[in-house]
Amino acid sequence: MAFNGTWKVDRSENYDKFMEQMGINVMKRKLAEHDNLKMTIEQTGDKFHIKESSTFRTKDIEFTLGVQFEYALADGTEVSGTWELEGETMRGRFARKDNCKVLTTSRTLVGGELVQCYNYEGVDAKRIFKKQ
Repeated sequence: MAFNGTWKVDRSENYDKFMEQMGINVMKRKLAEHDNLKMTIEQTGDKFHIKESSTFRTKDIEFTLGVQFEYALADGTEVSGTWELEGETMRGRFARKDNCKVLTTSRTLVGGELVQCYNYEGVDAKRIFKKQ
């Protein structure tokens, strides 16, 4: 339950290249760099409720660890996959519905910050969040 709380994006690493690899157009990439994403995470046992709010949208996501669910990324890309908890790290594996290619992501706490790492087709990126 260490992930519980409200987290606001503070900085990103290689996020533009990652989004480019995902096929997101340049205009959406530029907007996404300044999305002011905030996540409120509530974990109860193996169930999660996450509220994402940004400049562009607000979305509620509910999932259970190890149970497949569907999700639409901010650009509209639809994926299906699962989150697992491995020690202190959440690991997600999601297949895109349009091309079946896999997006992997992880969330871990490092020095009081939530670090979300992404990989798609060999391109890595990070978004670092600070607790509010």
